[in-house]
Amino acid sequence: MSSAHLSGTFAIGGDLTVHRLGFGAMRVTGPGIWGEPADRDKAKATLRRVPELGIDLIDSADSYGPFVSEDLIREVLHPYDGLVVATKGGLTRHGPDIWRPVGHPDYLRQCVLMSLRRLGVDRIDLWQLHRIGPDVPRERQFEVIAAMREEGLIRHVGLSEVSVAEIEAARTYFPVATVQNRFNLVDRTSEAVLDHCERHGIGFIPWAPLDKGTLAKTGSALADIAGQRGTSAGAVALAWLLKRSPVMLPIPGTGDPGHLAENVKGAGLVLTDDEFQALDAQGRAAWTSAS
Repeated sequence: MSSAHLSGTFAIGGDLTVHRLGFGAMRVTGPGIWGEPADRDKAKATLRRVPELGIDLIDSADSYGPFVSEDLIREVLHPYDGLVVATKGGLTRHGPDIWRPVGHPDYLRQCVLMSLRRLGVDRIDLWQLHRIGPDVPRERQFEVIAAMREEGLIRHVGLSEVSVAEIEAARTYFPVATVQNRFNLVDRTSEAVLDHCERHGIGFIPWAPLDKGTLAKTGSALADIAGQRGTSAGAVALAWLLKRSPVMLPIPGTGDPGHLAENVKGAGLVLTDDEFQALDAQGRAAWTSAS
């Protein structure tokens, strides 16, 4: 059986070792990442499969639902034996697919305290600032995060959708353990950020890792490799990410146990250099034409 163990390991912050293929818990919510999932039993079954498939890194956020993802994770998986449950704060929700960043220090502290309560833990292993809020200077946001880390509420800190300059600004307040930016075969906008993370040993968590654009069409390198290997295009896309960098920590999300198992096949799929380069070239061309 496929297992996330085959993806190798990475030590978040230098001391929190996880298997590189994780799970994104955004899709165990309702349409528009709003409210309860359409099939609650199926969502719970998906979460139960996570540790069974060797996944030990779960990425969530207080804004998923909001609160639904964190609540379900606790209901199904608490006390998280052998699992790292990462979460995020800093985005408010006002309806389906509506996301508004707020960075006021009091709000960020509330985010952390309420996530601790919902997840049923005394300390969050990895808490990530979902976005740097435009409402207050970033320095004030970094200060309160640093304070919560010093207080022991947060073990490691991550950032999401940031530039190299923003990472370096944050590192004057606390060690940046992870960065979560959009990155996949057909979106290379954060390539410089990924390279920066690799140089500094920062885990890079690509969101939307399964976005393949038009690359899954017949005759593409992605479709050909998937056919030759007898697996899905998604598994090949994940294998490409894992080969791209040793700090890469993909977190494909789903609310379906079968889809989860299919994604995990990417952990043990080792691409040849020729396969990797063919995928890289086609993906980069698609990104360039779309930019």
